[in-house]
Amino acid sequence: MGKLGRYAPASRRGDDVPPKAGPQEAGRTAGPPEAGRANGRPEGGPTAGAPETGPTARRPSAGRRLLSLRKPRTVAGQVFLLQLVVVLLLIATAVTALLIQDRNRAIQEAKDRSLVAAESFANARGTAEAMESDDPTAELQPHAEAVRKKTGVDYVVALSPYGFRWTHPDTDQIGKHVSTSYGQALEGEPHQTTFDSSLGKAVDSTVAVFNDKGTAVGLVTVGVTVDKVTSVVQQQLPVILAAGGVALLLAAGGSALVSGRLRRQTRGLGPVEMTRMYEHHDAVLHAVREGVIILDGDGRLLLVNDEARRLLALPPEVEGRPVTGLGLSPALAGLLGSGRAATDKVFLAGDTLLAVNVRPVGPREGSVATLRDTTELRALAGRADVAGGRLQLLYEASTRIGTTLDMKRTAEELTEVTVPRFADFATVELAEPVLQGGEPTGASTAMRHVAAAGIRADAPLHPVGTLVSYEPGNPVATGIATGRPVLVAHLASADDWRAQDPQRARQVIAYGIHSMISVPLQARGQLLGVVEFWRSDQDPFEPDDVSPAEELATRAAVCIDNARRYTREHTTAVTLQRSLLPGALPELSALEVGHRYLPAQAGVGGDWYDVIPLPGARVALVVGDVVGHGLHAAATMGRLRTAVHNFAALDLPPDELLAHLDELVTRIDDDAAAEGRTEAVTGATCLYAVYDPVSGQCVLARAGHPGPALVSPDGSVTFPDIPVAPPLGVGGGLPSEKAVLRLAADSRLVLYTDGLVEARGRDIDVGLDMLREALAGTHGATLDDTCQTVLDAMLRTRPSDDVALLVARTRLLDPDQVAEWEVPEDPAAVARIRAEATRRLESWGLGETAFTTELILSELVTNAIRYGKSPIRLRLLRDHDSLFCEVGDGTSTSPHLRRATLTDEGGRGLFLVAQLSRRWGTRYTDRGKIIWAEQAIDGTAAGDAGGLLMASL
Repeated sequence: MGKLGRYAPASRRGDDVPPKAGPQEAGRTAGPPEAGRANGRPEGGPTAGAPETGPTARRPSAGRRLLSLRKPRTVAGQVFLLQLVVVLLLIATAVTALLIQDRNRAIQEAKDRSLVAAESFANARGTAEAMESDDPTAELQPHAEAVRKKTGVDYVVALSPYGFRWTHPDTDQIGKHVSTSYGQALEGEPHQTTFDSSLGKAVDSTVAVFNDKGTAVGLVTVGVTVDKVTSVVQQQLPVILAAGGVALLLAAGGSALVSGRLRRQTRGLGPVEMTRMYEHHDAVLHAVREGVIILDGDGRLLLVNDEARRLLALPPEVEGRPVTGLGLSPALAGLLGSGRAATDKVFLAGDTLLAVNVRPVGPREGSVATLRDTTELRALAGRADVAGGRLQLLYEASTRIGTTLDMKRTAEELTEVTVPRFADFATVELAEPVLQGGEPTGASTAMRHVAAAGIRADAPLHPVGTLVSYEPGNPVATGIATGRPVLVAHLASADDWRAQDPQRARQVIAYGIHSMISVPLQARGQLLGVVEFWRSDQDPFEPDDVSPAEELATRAAVCIDNARRYTREHTTAVTLQRSLLPGALPELSALEVGHRYLPAQAGVGGDWYDVIPLPGARVALVVGDVVGHGLHAAATMGRLRTAVHNFAALDLPPDELLAHLDELVTRIDDDAAAEGRTEAVTGATCLYAVYDPVSGQCVLARAGHPGPALVSPDGSVTFPDIPVAPPLGVGGGLPSEKAVLRLAADSRLVLYTDGLVEARGRDIDVGLDMLREALAGTHGATLDDTCQTVLDAMLRTRPSDDVALLVARTRLLDPDQVAEWEVPEDPAAVARIRAEATRRLESWGLGETAFTTELILSELVTNAIRYGKSPIRLRLLRDHDSLFCEVGDGTSTSPHLRRATLTDEGGRGLFLVAQLSRRWGTRYTDRGKIIWAEQAIDGTAAGDAGGLLMASL
């Protein structure tokens, strides 16, 4: 309390006020006593003076003196006022500083008092045990109030570790939660805050209470207002004011002495002369730099300082001489002698560059010139120009490097930016895995030159495409190993560099290349390659050049790494898409097919096509388009293509197949949405066509896809009207419609995606007219030539969307390749039908397959007679290496293959059909179904049939 008592507020404030200075006496004469005599008469006689020289004559002089004090016109009066202002400012500054210091001391004292009280209470014996007791409030509240009253603080509050009050001067606050932060205190570090309370600024200190185990069991926070701390300002303020008054009196007396001395020393200098002196000195103060020259109106030197003598190499005693006779350069002498105003005019004086400033002083009253040595400033300005050029280079690099996602082009852009502004030659090498889009391994220093640029094309550096492996110790290898740029200021003395290839090193040095900086190209912690900057005509590289070289390499490395990642992803997407698109299309008797696929500029997409052989020599043609580009579009395209193959295997009509495909897309999108994925398949389009070479009939259906183009055998081009359904996934269960076309032999059916006819800035009708003209000009051309002609006519540049093009030339089977029979609903007719079929096979030269064919058609015809209904028809169709046996009836019931047990009398027919044929199946028609079986035309069928029959027996 003794320490805190020093800061108790004073009981009263001092009322001392500095005494005011009295007016000066104005009636005294300045002369000696003898001055009062006139004509030998003693002073004070009857004729001592005329009335105007008496006391009444001195009153106007006193008034003028008082007026001069209020508005001084002399230098002495101004000096007095200046001193008065300075003294007052010093007193005010001292009082203000003392108040601030006292306030800060009071705040610190309050912090110390609250912290001491908090730590004392927290560390007091029994505090921790009381906080761990069952009723901490009962234990701590009396002690907290006793400490508060004894120490004079505002409050002593004990808190639980969770911020609930155990004690408080206001008992209504006990048990409530404290919202302030006390995490620092719980960690063992006292926490102090200063805040504005209703009683003024206050200080709060919070400390934690730990038990014997070192666990914080509670908190103690103590607050005290700053005003309770005793202030010393009120005690010292009277002394300060008294000292200020004494200083003011001394200043007044000093000013009087100075004023009198100034009057004597200036010898009554008039206002004009003082004004002229002020103008000259003011001009000097505004124009001076280092050297100062003052000239009169005739160009003669009035004042020359030492710096001006040194800069101009002037001889001594030059004041009063004309400036034109000092041996200065005519231009500099003419400027100084003319008195014209000039600012920072640069002149050469010996080896020194001078910046000259001239200010005239009134009309024909002379001028003031200042001289400044700018030799070092010129050097600094040159360095600033270099730094500015480097910043401009880095800015251009940020805009010109990485304009494409091609690694080689990015490397070329790096060399183009740096030559010739930074280097005379620049070369870039990249690691082999990086060029392929793979991850750099760092196992080898072998690099391939991918870009080079220079001020001349005949530099003896490694040409583009060269594979170079840097030996250990080579500066490039050192940079690769350390990941830091390497500066070789003098190649001629760099033994490690010359040891790599001595002959080429001699050629490089002889060519004039003298210095090099090698910087590794690193991005995301991986080494991609290295860039070398070479100089021949410019000055050798310096250490200051390493930083911009590294910055250029860093920016280029990020762009190259982005291009590498894009190349890898693009390669992956292309590989995926090529694996999903059909490879070599099958040779078909029904159609001759030509195709083209052209990816977009943005990369692979979801356009696709397919040719699917169907039973009965029929062929399915498919063209589709998936929304978007990239891996997702390619993968979705693969899923749709697989789904189409599966649906085609069921031999579904085109309209039903698209309906199933629409349901599949909807289900895929629903599953994706449930998993939180945003990529959607909805919006994909598809055109599906089935061509039958026996009848020449083509059945088509489309979902949001452009319709086909049809080129007749005579070369005319039409666009058949095919009903269009909504794109896949947005049909909402609406049925698709199909169209049936009759195609003559040698017709060309052209299927395509919208990227062929649609383009930015071109209407689709214009695209269709262009396609019509292109196809009209392909009469008699092969299908490959047709595809190329169409692409050349439709796509002048690389398209912005994928393009898939499928051109199919139709064929019709020879009627001799097809045999048909009407089958009556009589089991006895099976033998006749079998015999007629055998004769037809022998006419085709397929007698060796007759036995197997008889078994197949007997089973199929018997089943149709037994379980089907009329009309029942049998058709044999020969196609290349396949023989199709088709039996149709008027029912839609489909047979199912099953394995008969040893005791079953039937159930083995379809099993035999499946074993004897290459494949078999059922397709539905508008009036029933057709069960078909395909046989391979070879000599092994009969033997296989015999073995199966023996096995079944």
